[in-house]
Formats: sequence, C-alpha cells, structure tokens
Amino acid sequence: KLLNLSAGLSKQEVLAVMGTKTIRADDGTVVTNPYRTEMYRAKGSVFELLLYYTDIQKSDGAITDDELTPIVIKDEEVDGWGWSYWNNVIQKYEIRVR
Repeated sequence: KLLNLSAGLSKQEVLAVMGTKTIRADDGTVVTNPYRTEMYRAKGSVFELLLYYTDIQKSDGAITDDELTPIVIKDEEVDGWGWSYWNNVIQKYEIRVR
C-alpha cells in the first residue's frame, strides 16, 4: 500500500489508501492502523506522524518502532514516509522527539 502514496495527499487520502481497519498479524497480534499518531510543531509548521504496522520483526506480541512505518504529514499534506525521511525532517526542523 505504501507504493500507492505520493507527496501532497491529504490525511484523508492517506487513510483511504493505507486503511484504518483492525488487522490480525500472523502471530495473532491484533492491531488497529494507524497504530499510533504523533503531532509536532516546528518552525511554523505542524507535523503529524501516522505510524502504520507494516512488518513483524519478532513474534513476541510487542510492537516496536522497527515494525512501524511513519507517514509524515506536514501542514495537512503528505510530505514523505519512512524512518530515514522522518529522521531527516527531525534534523532539518530541529524537532524534539520523545
């Protein structure tokens, strides 16, 4: 589904492409997507991070960040996705993350 994303999509379009359904992973873990959302403000922009459960690393029932893919929404439009992209945004905008 990530291949169907493009810069400039709205949050609603992302939700339509990626889905919002509860899924059952191969190990039986039940996950609602997006799994988690986070909001940040920096340099006059608002960033919303939609974290989707995309990849089981370990069948232990725990969901870790390496099993999630962030979709970065800047000022209500998709700006990019993936951890490398998000880490670049953090540096560029000097965002303080938990």
